[in-house]
Amino acid sequence: MPQLRVGLAQVDSTVGDLAGNAEIVCAWTRRAAERGCHLVAFPEMVLTGYPAEDLVLRSSFVQASLDALEALAVRLASDGLGDVAVVVGYCGRSEQPAPALGRPAGEPQNSAAVLVGGRVVSRYAKHHLPNYGVFDEFRYFVRGDRLPILRLHGVDVTTVVCEDLWQDGGPIAVAHEAGVGLVVCINGSPYEQDKDDLRAPLAGRRAVEAAAALLYVNAVGGQDELVFDGDSLVVDAAGTLTARARLWHEELLVVDLDLPAGTCERTGTAAGSSMTIERTVLSAEPLPPYEPEPARVAAALGAEEEVWGALVTATRDYVRKNRFDSVVVGLSGGIDSALVATIACDALGPDAVHVVGMPSAWSSDHSIRDAEDLAKRQGLHWSLVPIGAVVDAWQGLGELTGLAAENLQARVRGTTLMALSNQHGHLVLTTGNKSELATGFSTLYGDSAGGFAPIKDVPKTLVWQLARWRNAVAVERGEQPPIPQSSIDKPPSAELAPGQMDSDRLPPYELLDPLLDAYVEQDQGPAQLVAAGFEPELVDRVVRLVDAAEYKRRQSPPGPKITGRAFGRDRRLPITSRWREVVSPPGPGTVHPDPA
Repeated sequence: MPQLRVGLAQVDSTVGDLAGNAEIVCAWTRRAAERGCHLVAFPEMVLTGYPAEDLVLRSSFVQASLDALEALAVRLASDGLGDVAVVVGYCGRSEQPAPALGRPAGEPQNSAAVLVGGRVVSRYAKHHLPNYGVFDEFRYFVRGDRLPILRLHGVDVTTVVCEDLWQDGGPIAVAHEAGVGLVVCINGSPYEQDKDDLRAPLAGRRAVEAAAALLYVNAVGGQDELVFDGDSLVVDAAGTLTARARLWHEELLVVDLDLPAGTCERTGTAAGSSMTIERTVLSAEPLPPYEPEPARVAAALGAEEEVWGALVTATRDYVRKNRFDSVVVGLSGGIDSALVATIACDALGPDAVHVVGMPSAWSSDHSIRDAEDLAKRQGLHWSLVPIGAVVDAWQGLGELTGLAAENLQARVRGTTLMALSNQHGHLVLTTGNKSELATGFSTLYGDSAGGFAPIKDVPKTLVWQLARWRNAVAVERGEQPPIPQSSIDKPPSAELAPGQMDSDRLPPYELLDPLLDAYVEQDQGPAQLVAAGFEPELVDRVVRLVDAAEYKRRQSPPGPKITGRAFGRDRRLPITSRWREVVSPPGPGTVHPDPA
């Protein structure tokens, strides 16, 4: 059987940095060539960065992508890399109108190209365009209906893009009809918990369906709310996993494959499909036999380590790609700010992390001690800015009591952090978790003010779980735990009033988080929640809180998606709405459950 050595280049590109992304492709193609690869594949839209969102609606952006693709092909050849077949994702342009969609020729396409010998020898446009969850591709792109097949060193190779693998039929079925020996699937598949458990079985099923080996190369790195975990892999034609890359690392996964010789000459419209099979012969003869390298399957990560990698990767890339050198965190001594500071330290290093204690009248002594202790443990820049006098000055302007007085303290802290950001160029990291965001348990322009929210999609119970895990990892390494145990053990409190506890206004988190998961993640209504065993009064209370807090969530900073239903891109609800999911109708005089 013919042999091919293939490389899966699991790399981190940046949206809009076409020159920088082209450099990444050149550098990693050189690595692949040095390891003897005959083909190397890069992720979905690697040349433009993914997702580029409304940038693809600009003709100037699409043209820049096309120009960069042609220039990249020439550059690879001039650098002595023209013998390697390079599969690159880019933003293309439709050649034909799509009358059924009312879209003219020239509309953008999510495309893949194969570059060999200084030329673009093949172009493919994504056929299945996802329009669910975080994806809006039907808004942006026109689908493709051609399946180009290249005969490379005697093997018939075709390329598909991400969603083409997740949907039944389409290009994979056509690939089987065309008798391909290798399917290369390039991906920008965002992370969510346990998604890596789905990919290998899916790839295996599609490989069996195509009767061909399948390469699945995925992006790694953060892009606004999305974070890509890598997890590139290879399965053989029987659906068996043969190689797998690590999560959260750029790397080149090199695999030697024994593949069937290409013999099918089928072209034209595929049976039962609108797709057209096209063929190009690059090299008909197989390579001389060579000694293969052993394949490598990366070890699976534990649940907490997997999530930690997502939060650290997303924070690192958001800070660096937006050209910040440092971050600032309001450090209260509580568990949420402790976790955010630790994520930032792991992502950026201690010298880039500035933490500020801002005690007011009701801040406990142990909270300040815990905050300073954490800063010393991790080597972070620590400063103390008491805000009591500022709060008192504001209080003198009017008689503020109750919630207004409590929120004033949070807003003074937010203003202090933003002042430090303006003065020193730090990015402010907010410290709110998903449970708080869901229930509106935050202060607008106070603790919710900032540029990035690392634990925005992390429920409170998972916050504690991650903190304990991170400390345990440090102990295993022979290091001092980064988070003081007292920050983990103490009952959570905003400390905005005497003796205040989160439990004064919210149900216990061990009850709240499962209910939020059912309502937010699974879209269960009140009747289903009660049937699942939640108390009607609890359901009524929590649902009201979640529904009424939509206007707060719309104003929150971006944060990494780790669950199946993150607030923002995943879950989009109107702010102005009379619809309420309640167990019982509201009584007269009902007020907003959680003023800002």
